[in-house]
Amino acid sequence: MEITLNNKPETIPGKDAISVTALLKHKNFTFKFLVVRVNDKTVKPDDYPATMIRNGDNVQVIHLISGG
Repeated sequence: MEITLNNKPETIPGKDAISVTALLKHKNFTFKFLVVRVNDKTVKPDDYPATMIRNGDNVQVIHLISGG
């Protein structure tokens, strides 16, 4: 499966679709505060397991950092 992840082409081998949860685990995104957008739509954390990413999708994973 070919997607665009954070503006870069990404290949997910052996998959036709993958959930947001599985993608985050596959790519080792471990930050506590993440914003995920799939095709310009924000996905709520409660919806990560049910939201499927498919071939050709554009995915943005943004980690929020607080500081002072």
